[in-house]
Amino acid sequence: MAVLVTGGAGFIGSHVAEALVARGEDVVVLDDLSSGKRENLPEGVDFVEGDVREPQDELFAGVKPTVCYHLAAQIDVRVSVARPEHDAHINVLGTVNVLQAALEHGTQVVFSSTGGAIYGECERPASEDAPRRPIAPYGTSKLSAEEYLATFNRLHGTRHVSLRYGNVYGPRQDPHGEAGVVAIFFNKLREGGRPKIFGDGSATRDYVYVGDVMRATLAAGGHDGGVFNVGTGRGTSVVELLEVCQRTAGTSIEAEFVEARPGELQRSVLDPARAVDELGWRPEKSLEDGLREAWEFFKG
Repeated sequence: MAVLVTGGAGFIGSHVAEALVARGEDVVVLDDLSSGKRENLPEGVDFVEGDVREPQDELFAGVKPTVCYHLAAQIDVRVSVARPEHDAHINVLGTVNVLQAALEHGTQVVFSSTGGAIYGECERPASEDAPRRPIAPYGTSKLSAEEYLATFNRLHGTRHVSLRYGNVYGPRQDPHGEAGVVAIFFNKLREGGRPKIFGDGSATRDYVYVGDVMRATLAAGGHDGGVFNVGTGRGTSVVELLEVCQRTAGTSIEAEFVEARPGELQRSVLDPARAVDELGWRPEKSLEDGLREAWEFFKG
């Protein structure tokens, strides 16, 4: 019995693939290497270079996966604003391709979605039933893909699961993209540069360690469908985050404050109670410990 990980050469996907190999699964990774890296791939996986925007029936027919952990995605909010059609092709139509192939072969899909980009501004930790108010095409595309999973579950009796991740950080995160502020901060601190903060630094996010996200993702495999937040329930401001990063790296470089970006969320925190109750999962890594492990990776 095999499992398939799309986007398995990427930041989160490679941690998922590594854990699956460690527990003895036959793992196949699909990745187009547009952002993923071959060096992220753990030993013991079969790698297929390919794009989820193409039909995946042949791959599924050959692998016959019991579960597909679908992490291939376009994750840059700025790209989604500038090129919403590109964002939708990957995040929506790519997911439909995976769902269609999975249906033919009885495969469960565990989909990596997003919390903050879907809920919008959160006055309190958002539950899965909170209003969905995405303010960028990225959040809209992820929410659209979630609705396809839910529709397939109703129409075909499948048991697909959507996981709404918080702000994931940890080893292997790309320090050159928009999504990974921890990686960006540590990269700057390692090089002796000034970390950049947009606005006054009071914007709050739910930072969740990649190892905890990996465990939640695996816990969803075999579950009977649904939508789950994967976060800590605790908010940390950008200023507070940088303080802990500086302390971890042993630096005290003054931040550069620049104009806030249009549409930037001020508060995004997730309520993980449903995942705790139904998946038997809870976040275990404190922010301080998680940042310490991330720094060990980034400092080389």
